[in-house]
Amino acid sequence: MNDRLFARPDIAQETRADGTIILKSRMPLGAPARSIGDWLAHWGKADPGRLFMAERGKDGQWMRLTYGDALQKVRAAGAWMLANGLSQDHPLAILSDNSIDHAILSLGAIYVGVPAATISQAYSLLSTDHERIKAMVGLLEPGAVYASDTARFGPALKAIAPLHAGKVITSADDGTAGPVVAMDALLSAREDAAVDAAHAAITPDTIARLLFTSGSTGLPKAVINTHRMLTANQEMRAACWPFLADEPPVIVDWLPWSHTFGANHNLNMILRNGGTIYIDAGRPAPGAINATVANLAKVGPNICFNVPRGYAMMADALEADPDAAKRFFSAVKIIFYAAAALPQTTWDKLQDLSMKAVGRKPALVSAWGSTETAPLATDCHFQATRSGNIGVPVPGVELKLVPNAGKMEVRVRGPNVTPGYYRNEPQTRAAFDEEGFYLIGDAMKLADPADPSMGLYFDGRVAEDFKLSTGTFVHVGQIRVAGIDALAPLAQDIVVTGHNRDAVGFLIFPNMVVARKLSGLGEDAPAGDVLAHPAVREHAARGLAALKAEGGGSSRFATRARLMAAPPSVDAGEINDKGYINQRAVLSNRPEELAALEGDDPNGFILPA
Repeated sequence: MNDRLFARPDIAQETRADGTIILKSRMPLGAPARSIGDWLAHWGKADPGRLFMAERGKDGQWMRLTYGDALQKVRAAGAWMLANGLSQDHPLAILSDNSIDHAILSLGAIYVGVPAATISQAYSLLSTDHERIKAMVGLLEPGAVYASDTARFGPALKAIAPLHAGKVITSADDGTAGPVVAMDALLSAREDAAVDAAHAAITPDTIARLLFTSGSTGLPKAVINTHRMLTANQEMRAACWPFLADEPPVIVDWLPWSHTFGANHNLNMILRNGGTIYIDAGRPAPGAINATVANLAKVGPNICFNVPRGYAMMADALEADPDAAKRFFSAVKIIFYAAAALPQTTWDKLQDLSMKAVGRKPALVSAWGSTETAPLATDCHFQATRSGNIGVPVPGVELKLVPNAGKMEVRVRGPNVTPGYYRNEPQTRAAFDEEGFYLIGDAMKLADPADPSMGLYFDGRVAEDFKLSTGTFVHVGQIRVAGIDALAPLAQDIVVTGHNRDAVGFLIFPNMVVARKLSGLGEDAPAGDVLAHPAVREHAARGLAALKAEGGGSSRFATRARLMAAPPSVDAGEINDKGYINQRAVLSNRPEELAALEGDDPNGFILPA
């Protein structure tokens, strides 16, 4: 199976006198396209009737967009942008989540050399102060702003109005946002020679997208994504997954185009290979996951992309619906996770469900990278034996592993790496070492020190790790994943505490659906009452005890934990819309929770059973 789906890894290793290791693939990298728009132009002319994209309409039926129609609408959108002054200095800002209109506008901008800057809609819809989106728009100085619905996005549009001079584009206008440009009117723009000229003027160094980082420290930075980065990255993906040449990808995907996973990896993979994306209105959230499972069962994608939290919820939903599980596992060839570590319990459950449904295990794989690497830097293009293997450097990428505080800090160089941050020269200079390697801040370890082709394991964030008062290092990434496994299914995520303290502690963000089920309390019961219930606390205590029983020193288990009634905050930078928890922000924002965890009141914390 793997030889058909995947290219066989072939990794060269150089070890320097100071212990630094250089890893790179011996596989050749194909010639990248000049621009993203060239992919769309190819498929729009070569196979105009092929399905490119679909989304559910208000009636629940799929609305479809072919490659031919997409090319025509993208060119019309590009003509409007050129006529209205958008440029490399005045990009298109998009506030809304994935949709056909979103795709047409973003690709229309990119097609004529205008950067598309999609901003997570959480900053518009979940924020109460809009400070982050105001900072982003102030940096961008956009030539136009798209909001799918002026009623929903009205407060955000009002907040950013003084910060830009661009027109507001919308698909649904309630009349409260002032003068707007309707999508239908925009798409009536006449194509002319200016579109062809602007498209022809694009070079590999032209900015295609501006994507904001999650803002682990301070306000988010706008990462420059050039056409070279994005087209080279898709050649890297194609080299690792050769089956794409014969079998176009079909995916059902919710991952937001405001992030590199959804936009640069998934959507670009569809464009490069003439595939089809069904936009999923579901989410890895209680209730919303059912829409995802229904779409997966109906469409039958050959590749599935999600984050670990999504797979955990998918597994539960598929277990409860054997018919959906059979339809899904019959079609899917690759189950791919990224953005965080997949707990081994979830890995095992997915494998078991597939065996039960169709008598075989799917390829369950991962990769690693960041917004700054477009994103693919390593890829597990082989079937690992357990969760967590992030693979090997993809063709064209060099990894430098540098000894740092007992770990191997990883750095990245290649054509997929960003030239820097938009309008932020100090941060750009600080992002690279003396050899031009990007300083990503992660650590890695070889799965087999004698054979680099066996892959790498993520070994935490160098900046997140800390020492106990005893001088013992705590590797946050490792203990976080181990804790989530031990406390499954109660722990949705964990923030690790203990810097300069005697012992490790956990601040646990619980799965409230599980907590309510354990407590037997109804949906109306306050979260604090649910989490204080003896059955919930006992489950957590047993999980802590199980983690301690796994062995290891004081850095491998938590001596106490606290269940968090208040979910992580978007405004405070504690979480993004992929579910990534910012450890540093949570610890900084919640001194009272920390005090309760480390205090003397036994009601404020839980001990191992």
